[in-house]
Amino acid sequence: MLTLKPFSSSVLALGGFLIAAIGVYFVFLRPPLLPEDLKYMGTSLGQIIDTQPNLSVWLQNVFYVMGGYIFTTGILTIYVSLTSFRARASGSFVIVVVSGLSSMGVMTFVNFIIDSDFKWILLLFMFPWFLALLFYIMKK
Repeated sequence: MLTLKPFSSSVLALGGFLIAAIGVYFVFLRPPLLPEDLKYMGTSLGQIIDTQPNLSVWLQNVFYVMGGYIFTTGILTIYVSLTSFRARASGSFVIVVVSGLSSMGVMTFVNFIIDSDFKWILLLFMFPWFLALLFYIMKK
């Protein structure tokens, strides 16, 4: 059962849940091309279908794989939050910092670079991760 002591691990578990939810979105809900993708590439869906008819199928497969990895990252984050991070095991803080920066951090950063419609949502999803690290440092 999830408890509020220590609070940092509960907040990190919430962050892991949000990451896992993004993975589920990529596997089950994300279309191969979003309107923002077409806008960024300066093309239309019709042009893509005419010139690259298999691109949508290929991208859907890419998003299945990517979504699986994102989901797994979320599940592992939840596990780490409820075990080694909660127990303040040696190295757990560094692992959470590096894994957060290399997963959600990179995803969020790239979405700002490409001016994605999802950039602010992704930044909001980073908030529990930042809070968990802050609470960890504060020993809460």
